[in-house]
Amino acid sequence: MNTHTTPHFNPRVGFFVTCLVNFFRPTVGFAGVKLLSNAGCQVAVPEEQTCCGQFAYNSGDIVGARALARQVITRFEGFEYIIVPSGSCAHMLKGHYPDLFAGDPEWESRARQFSERCFELTSFLVDICPIKRLDTGHEGVVTYHDSCVGLRKLGIRAQPRVLLQGIEGLEIREMAHPGVCCGFGGAFCIKYPEISTHIVTNKVTAIHQSGANNLLGGDLGCLLNIAGRLKRMGSECNVYHVAEVLAGVTLTDSDG
Repeated sequence: MNTHTTPHFNPRVGFFVTCLVNFFRPTVGFAGVKLLSNAGCQVAVPEEQTCCGQFAYNSGDIVGARALARQVITRFEGFEYIIVPSGSCAHMLKGHYPDLFAGDPEWESRARQFSERCFELTSFLVDICPIKRLDTGHEGVVTYHDSCVGLRKLGIRAQPRVLLQGIEGLEIREMAHPGVCCGFGGAFCIKYPEISTHIVTNKVTAIHQSGANNLLGGDLGCLLNIAGRLKRMGSECNVYHVAEVLAGVTLTDSDG
């Protein structure tokens, strides 16, 4: 896969893997690094990176969230950009870190400067690089799920579609209401399982009605949640992170 970007774009990029990618779908991380490298970036993956602290933050554990945030900032402070293959984790770094350290004489400025360099993967590729074209191809029909945080907090909707539309042989069929929640919501699906199941069942219905046999998205939490419901309902729809497809993972070499 070749990527066409603006000339002389060669920033030092730190890739933040995320917990779910690290433990459940490492191919998403490999795909993200490949995309960034092909876009002309000098990519590094700090080995001592930790959780972004989102779960602790959402659960009200501010002390724990601050401790994790300090580690992340320290590990990634030397990079021009910090890239994340997840809208929710990217927003934690970009949107919540400055709030976590508001009024802290040592960390507030560091957190704010750090947050300004954090981007979700597809947003970075389209809005910052910017990528002109991906020289890759896939045969398949896909539909795209817009995750809540990526869509509403970071404005990520057009970017993944711009990249996907440039892939030869790939047909995109929009499901009804692609930006409606999938029911995951981090701890929400644990605290309110019946409501979560109802929401994700509606999402699966929309996927099937689109006629697509592949679901794509930019947040692994959402994708794992939807994939689980698809499997329990006997669906043969494959589920992929958008980075996997953009980087050249075939639509038939994984069971989702």
